[in-house]
Amino acid sequence: MKRIIIIGILLAATMPASAAQPAAPVAPTAPITVSVTMPGDAQDLSPALRIVAMMTVLAMAPAILMMTTCFVRILIVFQFLRTAMGATQVPTNQILIGLSLSLSLFVMAPVATKIQTDAYEPYSKHEISFEEAATRAERPLKGFMLANIREKDLALFVQLANIPRPGTADEIPFRIVAPSFLLSELRTSFQMGFLIFLPFLVVDLVVSSVLLSMGMMMLPPTFISLPFKILLFILADGWGLVVTALVRSFHGAPA
Repeated sequence: MKRIIIIGILLAATMPASAAQPAAPVAPTAPITVSVTMPGDAQDLSPALRIVAMMTVLAMAPAILMMTTCFVRILIVFQFLRTAMGATQVPTNQILIGLSLSLSLFVMAPVATKIQTDAYEPYSKHEISFEEAATRAERPLKGFMLANIREKDLALFVQLANIPRPGTADEIPFRIVAPSFLLSELRTSFQMGFLIFLPFLVVDLVVSSVLLSMGMMMLPPTFISLPFKILLFILADGWGLVVTALVRSFHGAPA
């Protein structure tokens, strides 16, 4: 429904009087009409809603990326790997974040494809409503998250929320799934980081023992062990092994 706001402004202007003649009357000007069209139907409102939704998604993108995807696990494991090697600045944070983001897109590709097929395309063709599209988009995302959540973490947040125990996966609210998924990701990433630390720790112990037996106590062991750890990582094709283990650690990820 279009609403027209009419503002009538009557301007009465008078000419300045001269010294010899009296001021002549001036006819008032016609009223100025200003009309403002307000969007009424859904068709006029949809572009504005789309812009608002897009800005909201962009503002919440970092939080959505961390709470609903595999980005956290991948990034933490890469941080453990860099710390275990002893190279604090190589690779840089930008490189690790870029690699983690690319792997996250690769792992989440089946979920994104299903959301596009089941939710976005029917909604863009005006076959379903926005509420139905949101419900369809939530199902594959929640399914991926539930497949990678430990039952213990899920039961913990169900208990903290003080709600009845859900009977099916559809009955679990998303406010329970999101923190449970994030807690499970932290636990799994620390487990993988511990396993990555072990071979590098062995190299550090061997180098420290050799230096101590030779009486070279003033020489930092990390200065000697770093080249050996890098060589060991290269010979074992470390990047390929870590990436393969990360991708296969997610249930529902590409094989």
